[in-house]
Amino acid sequence: MSSEVFESKEDEIKQICNLLKRDTSQKILKSYGEEKKRNIREAERKLEDATLLLSEMDMEAKKAPSPYRSQLMARIRAYRKDVDQIRATLSRAKSESSARDNLLFNRDEDDFESMSQNQNSRLQQGTDILNRTSASVARSQVIAAETDAVGHDIIDELGTQREALQRTKGRLRDTDEGLSQSRKVLNSMARRVMTNKLILIFIIVLELGVLAGSVYWKFFS
Repeated sequence: MSSEVFESKEDEIKQICNLLKRDTSQKILKSYGEEKKRNIREAERKLEDATLLLSEMDMEAKKAPSPYRSQLMARIRAYRKDVDQIRATLSRAKSESSARDNLLFNRDEDDFESMSQNQNSRLQQGTDILNRTSASVARSQVIAAETDAVGHDIIDELGTQREALQRTKGRLRDTDEGLSQSRKVLNSMARRVMTNKLILIFIIVLELGVLAGSVYWKFFS
């Protein structure tokens, strides 16, 4: 994993988030009509770029060693939270713009006030639903990222344990080879002892034969 690639993408998404926050507060929420729609479309394009950058950063973070992966994933979650908040604000502004356009084109002088109240109520309900949905999606993304990080940590831990078992297996193999060599040495020593015993017995028998021959020669010849 190239830390330079991750930091470069982090600088890009940081710049995009700052621009979106500024545009949302200074341009979108304070503009009307076609200008507001144009600002919203521009912000949506930037949000798509930010989402793509988050995906690329996530892939880069997964390549990182285990000690650093959790830190990178935490930074990604923070940027994803900012992007989700900006998306929720943008969706709210888009809903308000759409509702305002509907009011302008479908206005009736006789029931304008009642229709406005109804639209505001629907808009508020839609905004509440959108906020709850956005919050739920954000929580799901955080849980998914944390689960993914835990999974990678477990995989790394299993890899470490596997390496330890392989080292232990290697040491056992070396010990077995040492025992085999020791067994060969002991067998060789046992053969030498047996050979020495046979030689000693032969010498004793030979000496007894010589002694018996000498006695026989002396007393019976």
